[in-house]
Amino acid sequence: MKTSFKISLIASSIAVMLSACSSTDLNKTEKQTAAVDTVWPTDTVAFCDAALDKAATQYGYFSTDYPDPTNIPRSYTNGSTRMAGKLDWTSGFVAGSYWYLYEHTQSDQWLNLASKWTKALEDQQFNRRTHDIGFIMNNSFGNGLRLTGDQSYSPVILNSAKTLMERYNPDLGLTYSWSWGAWEFPVIIDNMMNLELLFEAAKASGDKRFYDAAVSHATVTMKHHYREDYSSYHLVNYNRTTGIPNWKQTFQGIADDSSWARGQAWGAYGYTMVYRYTQDEKFLNQAKNIVNYLLTHKNMPDDLVPYFDYNAPEYPEVDNVRDSSAASLLASSLLELATYVGDQEAQRYIDAATTMLRSLSTPSYLATKGENGNFLLKQATGHYPAGDEVNGALNYGDYYYLEALNRCKATL
Repeated sequence: MKTSFKISLIASSIAVMLSACSSTDLNKTEKQTAAVDTVWPTDTVAFCDAALDKAATQYGYFSTDYPDPTNIPRSYTNGSTRMAGKLDWTSGFVAGSYWYLYEHTQSDQWLNLASKWTKALEDQQFNRRTHDIGFIMNNSFGNGLRLTGDQSYSPVILNSAKTLMERYNPDLGLTYSWSWGAWEFPVIIDNMMNLELLFEAAKASGDKRFYDAAVSHATVTMKHHYREDYSSYHLVNYNRTTGIPNWKQTFQGIADDSSWARGQAWGAYGYTMVYRYTQDEKFLNQAKNIVNYLLTHKNMPDDLVPYFDYNAPEYPEVDNVRDSSAASLLASSLLELATYVGDQEAQRYIDAATTMLRSLSTPSYLATKGENGNFLLKQATGHYPAGDEVNGALNYGDYYYLEALNRCKATL
């Protein structure tokens, strides 16, 4: 039985937008590269390289539009940009996107921007208001350390992990998520992504407590968040005393028993990442099973850019609302997962990721100069049931799109 329909605001139908192309390089004119939206290179690596060139052009305009690293562009919907402060869970994604553009171009332009936007977040290493300190600090300082070797970033990452550990309950073996609402001990599937910060801190410090906490959280989440078909609830509310779930729900999806698309992608990415650090086959198998559920889902569109919830087509009240951020996130996880499996399985993941990235790089999803607040991806969905950030742009959608393109270049 499906749970009751939870949507409180029905978004308007999504129109397919066709637009002219912008340049693929800051030194080229738009006229010279006008065909790039429709004629990408056939070779996958060359395509990813060209898509990154185009992204660098678009983000050149983006960085001009949003010059203040303490006033962070979070999303763009209905013709206006939503800005966020440093405390917001999305505050590290723009810095991270600049790091990915630096990784691609090796240009001082992007290095300077990435460094500036990272430095602005330094005080967030002590942000106790969110479990998403991993998103904030690992995407900024973590990428900075990885790409530059700047050891001044390392203590910031360690302090950030210590802050996150204050939310860890060793009796339950879990890190709690939201510090608001009526839940007793809420854990959302998104929290899998913050484990990377703990793994990095364990590697840097040699303190096994970080590692053990991350492994425990992933293990307990695997037990209680996942259904038999390897779909996931969004949130599990645990009893603080017994560790037994009080209830399970899907807060940002269409129904409690539905498959919220970005949540499924958080899980696929999270368990792939946990396998990277642990080499434990149970986590690899979990990632593979989640991915198989998604790639074979009856409601996965042909272009592999999912609806905001995989069950959405079963509800006639819901328009055809996609989530490009879920596609970019899943594409990135597939490209990493492909490096851990045999050739035939790897090719399946690479083919799916490539389809997603090529779909996202069409005019239906990829913006051009002066469009979409100069974010990259259109048709992203933040919180559909609340009518919040629907059919627009999300800074984390752009971040994972860039990450996936860089992974494509590095691994294929």
